[in-house]
Formats: sequence, structure tokens, C-alpha cells
Amino acid sequence: MRYIKTFLFLLILFIIPVFLFFIISTSLKSDKANLDNTPTFAIAIHGGAGFMKKESLNDEKYKLYIDKLNQALSIGINILENNGKGLDAVEKVINFLENDSLFNAGKGAVFTHEGKNELDASIMDGKTLNAGAVAGVTKIKNPISAARKVMENSKHVLLSGDGANKFAEKQGLEIVDDSYFFTTEKYNRLQKILKKEQESEKHGTVGCVVLDKFGNLAAGTSTGGMTNKMYGRIGDSPIIGAGTYANNNTCAVSCTGHGEYFIRYAVAHDVSALMEYKNLSLEEATNLVINKKLVTAGGAGGLISVDKNGNISLQFNTTSMFRASYQSNGKRVVKIFKD
Repeated sequence: MRYIKTFLFLLILFIIPVFLFFIISTSLKSDKANLDNTPTFAIAIHGGAGFMKKESLNDEKYKLYIDKLNQALSIGINILENNGKGLDAVEKVINFLENDSLFNAGKGAVFTHEGKNELDASIMDGKTLNAGAVAGVTKIKNPISAARKVMENSKHVLLSGDGANKFAEKQGLEIVDDSYFFTTEKYNRLQKILKKEQESEKHGTVGCVVLDKFGNLAAGTSTGGMTNKMYGRIGDSPIIGAGTYANNNTCAVSCTGHGEYFIRYAVAHDVSALMEYKNLSLEEATNLVINKKLVTAGGAGGLISVDKNGNISLQFNTTSMFRASYQSNGKRVVKIFKD
């Protein structure tokens, strides 16, 4: 009996504390590993989705696009790493893409049937659900910045045409002559299409979605529209819930593709709704919308998205989508074609 008491005493005094220490230590290490692997911020960008084939892009042009996507991504990463706001990252990344004629936004906007450049953009704050957009603008150098001014400095969500141009000018944004948007490559594309007397090149937009270190989501989209578009056509890019959506409870989304389908199916908001009301993951929701709903309807395109936990999904049902993403745990992706 005496030996049993001694053993129990030693068990209580030494063995159990050591065992508990081991369990707690292991748990803390596991929690730290999980914490280290959880992104404190995340960002994704796109430069348009379409049916480009690998053989149509030579090595030099391919490298150029990859370099530009990397540069744009690095702009956003730098802002977020230094505790910048998600909205700032979205705006500055899209500014960079708007200023590069490689992409169908800003400087690289395609031409309408009348040989003009008409630009659309939208931005949304996932924390407040506040949003701003401009459509059919012709003199604003950076439409995404105008969209943000509409969101922050007006009572409205969407301004269009001359009204949007005048509003942007009053806000002190850079106004340019319409000749600024002229690029030979995009103009020649219009002439080629006019000769065929058919619409083409329906895809091409830029966008950015972000989760910042403060847990706020933001999304923005900017486009030059559709080559040879007529009748003042406006696509999904400036339409909140169709081309752009952000909600801190779920995700941030920016779309690219044949806008009419994205409007009809409220694609950006549909992803958020599936997450909120059906408890789908970001990957499940984006896959369902892009690769099932849209495909069944005959819609082509893709989207970039990030959820409130820093997960990223880059979905498209076309052969290509210019895309890049980064999570603060170190995962970086820059691609054009499907794997």
C-alpha cells in the first residue's frame, strides 16, 4: 500500500505535469503552424479572359504579359504589406493596368463601331457595401479612380457619359484628349472586324480583388468594352453585382468575359450569395457559377475572387485568362493559359 501511495504521489508530482506540458506545447505549435499558414492578406488580378491559344502568343509577347502582371501584382503586395487599405491596392493596381496599352482598359481600350473609345469601371468596399461606377466615359485617364470618387464623394453609385466626365473633372482627376486612348493595334483590330462585318473580341477587362490586413475586402474592374460595340452598349464591368462585388461576410469578385451573361446571371453577387446562403466554399461557389451555370447558359469568361479568410479562386471557362495572385503565406501565381 505504501508503494502505491508513493507511486501516485510521484505520478501527480512529475509525470502528469510533464504529460500536460507536452500536450499543451504540441497544441501551441500546431496553432502557430496554422496561424503562420493563414494569409494576413491576399490579392488577385486579371487582365481579361478569352479564347487565345498558346501558339498565337510568341515567347517575347508572352514574357511581356507575364512581366506586366508581375509588376501589377507587386504594386498591390507592397501596399498591403505596409498596412495599406484594400481599396488603395485595388485602385493603384488597376491604374497601372489602365496605363498600359497591352490591356483593354484605359490607354489600351478597344474601339466602338464608330471608332471611339468608351470606358467603364466600378469599385466596391466590402466593409460598408458602398460602391461607385462610371460608364461610357471618354476623357478620364483612369476610370477606376473616377469610380472611387463616385463612391466616396457623391450620393450615387453609377454615373455615365458626359455627366461622369464632368464629375471627374470637378474632382480633380486627370482629363485627357480622346486621342490619348488611340493605339494602332486596337484600331487595326476594329478595321479587321469591320471588314468581316461581325462582332468579335468580346473579352478583355482588368480587375483586382483584395483582402487587406484589417480584414476588409475590396474589388474593382475596368474595361474598354467590346470591339465594334454599337448603340452605346454597356457591359457588366460597371454593374455592381454583375462584374464587381465585395462583402466582408463572404468574398470579393471581379469578372471578365461576355458581359451580357454576367449581367443576366448577376455573376459576382451570385458567388457571394452561394457562400452566404448555401455555405459553399469560395472554390465551390466560383466553380458552380463559371463552369456550370454560365457554361449551360452559353456564357464565356472568368473571374478572380478572394474570401474573408484569404482563400483565392481564379476560375474561367475559356482557353485563357491573364491572371496573377499572391497570399501573404508566400504563394504566388502568374499565368495566362490553363495548366
